[in-house]
Amino acid sequence: MEAGSAGRSRRMTIIVSKGSLDAAYPPFILATMGAAMGVEVTLFFTFYGLSLLTREIDAGVAALGNPALKLPAFGSHVGLVNLLSALPGFEGELSDHMRRMFEKTRVADIEELRALTIEAGAKVIACQMTMDLFGYTPKDLIPGVTLGGAATYMEEALKSKVNLFV
Repeated sequence: MEAGSAGRSRRMTIIVSKGSLDAAYPPFILATMGAAMGVEVTLFFTFYGLSLLTREIDAGVAALGNPALKLPAFGSHVGLVNLLSALPGFEGELSDHMRRMFEKTRVADIEELRALTIEAGAKVIACQMTMDLFGYTPKDLIPGVTLGGAATYMEEALKSKVNLFV
C-alpha cells in the first residue's frame, strides 16, 4: 500500500455538477457500481447537478455545443443534432428520443438509479451554497440527502483514493 493511502483504498467521491439527462447517468452508475463492489461512495451535488436531487427531475438533453452527440437513427448515427437544435422544440424531441433509447435498451431511468444509489448506502450531499444560490430548501429534495458545503466534500475527498468530477 502506498504511503499515506491507509484507509483510502475503498472510498470514492464524485462531484456532480451537471443536471442534463445525458450527464445524470454517469455519476449514478459509478456510485451504484462502487457501492456494489464494497466501496464507500460519497456524491456531492453542486450547481446544476443539484437539480438531480429534487423530487421531480425534469432533465433534458442540450445538443448545442456538443459536437460528439450522434444518435442512432435511420440505420446509422446522425450527427446533425447541433444544426437541428436551432429549431423550436427540437431539444424536447431530442430528450424524448434519448429517453426512448434508454427504454428500448432497458436502461434504468434517473429516478430509479438515484433510488438505487441511496439504497446502496452512498452518502448523498447537497451543496448548501448552491441551494441558497438557486433558492432550494430541504423540502425540495428527496429523502436521504444531507446538506454540506465545500469543506464537507473536502473532508470526504481527503479520505478517498478515487475522486471524480463529472
